[in-house]
This record gives sequence, C-alpha cells and structure tokens, in this order.
Amino acid sequence: MIRALVVDDSGFMRMALRRIIEADGDLRVVGEASDGDRAVELAARLHPDIVTMDLEMPGLDGIAATRRLAGLPDPPAVVVVSHHTRDGSEGAVAALAAGAADVLWKGSAIGALDLAGIDRALRGRLRHWAGQRQHRPRPIPGTVLEAVPGAAPGWGRPPPRLAPDAPIAPGCDVVVLAASTGGPDALAALLEAAGPLPVPVVVAQHMPADLGPDFVRHLARRGGVPAVLATHGAVPRPGEATVIPGGTDGHLARGGADAPPGALVLRLAQGPGVVHPSADMLFRSAALVARRAIGAVLTGMGRDGAEGAAAMRERGMAVLAQSPESCVVAGMPGAVIEAGPVAGLGDPAALGIRLRALAVPLAPATPWGRGPA
Repeated sequence: MIRALVVDDSGFMRMALRRIIEADGDLRVVGEASDGDRAVELAARLHPDIVTMDLEMPGLDGIAATRRLAGLPDPPAVVVVSHHTRDGSEGAVAALAAGAADVLWKGSAIGALDLAGIDRALRGRLRHWAGQRQHRPRPIPGTVLEAVPGAAPGWGRPPPRLAPDAPIAPGCDVVVLAASTGGPDALAALLEAAGPLPVPVVVAQHMPADLGPDFVRHLARRGGVPAVLATHGAVPRPGEATVIPGGTDGHLARGGADAPPGALVLRLAQGPGVVHPSADMLFRSAALVARRAIGAVLTGMGRDGAEGAAAMRERGMAVLAQSPESCVVAGMPGAVIEAGPVAGLGDPAALGIRLRALAVPLAPATPWGRGPA
C-alpha cells in the first residue's frame, strides 16, 4: 500500500485529491495539511511514501515546504499539484530545484480546474515516484563521503569536494548531462563552472511538457551559458546547452537531410515510461553513435541514467557523477556509482571544472573511419 499525504489550502481540493488518489485501492491518504508547516510536521510523524504539494499556501509555501521535506531523514517523494505550474511555470522550475520529483498542473486550457485531467495523470505518477523512492543508494567504500571527517552515517551532507579523478585522456565530440529532482540548480551550477564548452552539450532533465522554455531561461540566467530548447532533427552546437523538451525523449543520431554529413543530430520521440526525458535513452544513443562522449549524472530520484552510463563505460567513455552528499536526492548518481567506476565525483561546480578540462574537441575523422578514439 502506497501512503500519501495531501497538502493544499483548499478543503475542496484536499477532498477531491483524496478521492482521486484512493480510487484504485492501492494508494491511501494517511494525512492532510492546509499549509507547509503542518505538512512538514505530518510527514515527519506519518512517514508517507508520497506527498502531493500545492505551491501557494498561507505561511510556509510549497517551495519552502518541499525543501524542508527533502531534508528529512526519510524524505517522501513530492509531486506538486498546483495552478502555478503552467502559467507561473517558473514556480515549477523552482519546485524541481527545491526537491519536487514531478509537477502537475491543476488547470485546463481555459484556466478552469481540471479534475478529469488530474484523475488521468496523478495516480500513475504517484505509483512511479513511490517505486523510484525505494531505489536508495548505499554508501560506497572509498568514496568522498568516507574521506570527509565528521561525515554523518549514510550519505550525510558534509561540505562537497571532488573525489580523486580517474586518469582520462581529454577529448570528446559531445557531453550528455542527466538530472531529475534538484536538477535545475545543479545543472546551472555545473554549466556556470564549465563555461561555454567547445563541444555540444545535451541535457536530459526530468520535467513535464510545456516547462522547457522556462527551464531554458533558468539555465541561461543562472548558468551563464546559452541554452536552447531542442527541436526534432536539431544539430547541437558547441558553446551552448541543448535541452530536450519536457514530456518527450531524445536520442543522438548521425546526419540527416538538413544536417552536415556525419554531424550529430538530436531526434525526439517519446519512449516508454512515466518520466521524460529519459537519461538512459540519451546516454545509450551517445554510446552508439558518438566517437567519444562524456556523461555526467546529477541529483535525482530513481535509477534513470544507470543503464545508459553502463553502455557508455562499455565503450570506454567517461561518466562523471555528482557526489551523493551534495545531492537533493542521491538516487540517480548513487545508482551510477554502484554500477561501476566513475571518472569524477564531486559537487556540480567541481564536475563543471572537470568537464572544462576533458571536453576538448577530437581531431577530424578520417575518410575511412571514425578517426582517433
């Protein structure tokens, strides 16, 4: 049984959400709160698996409450359900940065409350994130956490620092980045530290459809690097970050009708699963078609990116991971660390500095092959 906590300042909305959540019998609402302070109090006492969170509430708002929930010893997955996740979609980006796993808009195209739309989407997302919450990383012997004096048991939150880097020769033709919960700020910090790179950068950040334009503006403003929202068949360019739109997936391919011969192009198509864009799809495609790619997996709930990172490592490509103690949620980078060696481990800024050293353009490919690897 999945245990849910409903947080909304509207009594009608709390009642409606309870009925929607409990409709199939496998989810149960164990508590309700009308403000953020009460939500944090109940979550600490009731230990729900999942929390539906409104954004605008009296007292402690949904962003601040989400940030506090992420700091609990056993944090629930937070799905924001709010009128302010589309028309005010900067609030949705802020919620993802604070620790929300997902956001869902309450409204319809004409701005009215859309309970039918919530009914179609909410239970599936709650089941998904409750399941992802079970994939918790374990402390890895020899990682940065053990090397930091005074670190708390588990992942803890000691001051982030870079673990010793694996010796890797510089050179790549693309950098692929993945993030989910907490990703907007982590990606911005990485890009700010890396600066404009001389190779294309492609980003898979879990987010719903329609959030892409605000997310791109967030990255450009906070990261200081030009960011663009990808279109189908786009050619990612050096010096900027190409972001896969929310609600769909992207994979790299070679060439196309409107692309230079042999150029990397990004193709968009929604794959299976609840959460998009898929880090695994992006990373697996980089392993298949790039001459040499470099990947980095940042904060996020679940294991997306672990299989794709493994595919890259099998081809001798470097994969970096955010140090778990610096994550809002350590599931995604923790899964990558558990699965095999990483080429660098650190907080987002440290990883950006590492990428700046590694992301050197490869020599041109020879006519008879891919060129030096």
